[in-house]
Amino acid sequence: MQDNHDTLLIGLVSISDRASAGVYRDEGIPALEDFFGKAITGPAWRVEKRLIPDEQPVIEKTLIELVDDAGCHLVLTTGGTGPAERDVTPEATLAIAHKLMPGFGEQMRRISLEFVPTAILSRQVAVIRYRRPGGGPRTGCLVINLPGQPKSIKETLEGLKDKEGKQIVPGIFAAVPYCIDLIGGPYIETDESVIKAFRPKSAIRPKKESSP
Repeated sequence: MQDNHDTLLIGLVSISDRASAGVYRDEGIPALEDFFGKAITGPAWRVEKRLIPDEQPVIEKTLIELVDDAGCHLVLTTGGTGPAERDVTPEATLAIAHKLMPGFGEQMRRISLEFVPTAILSRQVAVIRYRRPGGGPRTGCLVINLPGQPKSIKETLEGLKDKEGKQIVPGIFAAVPYCIDLIGGPYIETDESVIKAFRPKSAIRPKKESSP
């Protein structure tokens, strides 16, 4: 069943053979929950969490379920984006896509290259999948592949800042709220000290006043 349109529903998918088998504790989903707890100031939001192995059919089924059945507006995956044979997250993501959003992957690699030359081995992609809830107008879900390490997750979402906190390289989440606007999702507001959401002036809504 789809969630209330005023609630932002986020799917978090950690893709790892060993973590899903209980060999070690997953750190990707907790890192993402921590980020959202600090970054999002509105609307109300909740998460749907999945921990699954590096199996393309399983990944595809999970993404489709989160978008089509759970009604997620945003799905973030961690892990499975390298060149190893079992790294198939990008292939699964592309298989369920209606529209590609290549700028997200380009920006993630740009950020990571500031830290490690092996960032060019990363194959993260982002896509949009549409659904038609209750036979109404089509709405979309943005699906983004993120790195697996908590440090890299934080860097790609928030971007790079200097010692004074001034943004040097924008993080990818700065573009997420406006993208969600354009595909029919809730209006996301952020804590600008963590990440400033960018929108054209014509798309910015007045802030809601708090009740006394």
